[in-house]
Amino acid sequence: MSERMERMAHHTLEEGAQLAIDFTKLQQIGASGAAVVPVAVQDADSKEVLIIAYANDAALQHTLEQGVATFWSTSRNELWVKGATSGDTLQVVEVRVNCEQNSLLYLVRPLGAGACHTKNAAGQARQSCYYRRIRHGALEFIEGLA
Repeated sequence: MSERMERMAHHTLEEGAQLAIDFTKLQQIGASGAAVVPVAVQDADSKEVLIIAYANDAALQHTLEQGVATFWSTSRNELWVKGATSGDTLQVVEVRVNCEQNSLLYLVRPLGAGACHTKNAAGQARQSCYYRRIRHGALEFIEGLA
């Protein structure tokens, strides 16, 4: 697939109304051998879920030491400090661990325009990655988040 076609497919996935859940994501991560846990990222004040990402030990240690949400990019296989290029940093208020110690919850305060890498129709960063809902088997933009 050409780079242009790949960008178009990615844009359709992020901006389209067709439901196409990637149920293979965890299989892909498992097959990669990356030692990671899922991280739910929630706004400490509004309680809105902003993103789901993954962290390895280095990402967790960086998060705890620097106070900014840091993850392991499963697509680029590198440490990802949220906001390092976009300016949309997530200041960590608290890190929680679940009962089985196999997932994390970062409670954060967004310091930039949004938490999502996608942009709305006005070209602004979206506050959260959860800007669409499933309705009648298709995706629908949520008013005010589109």
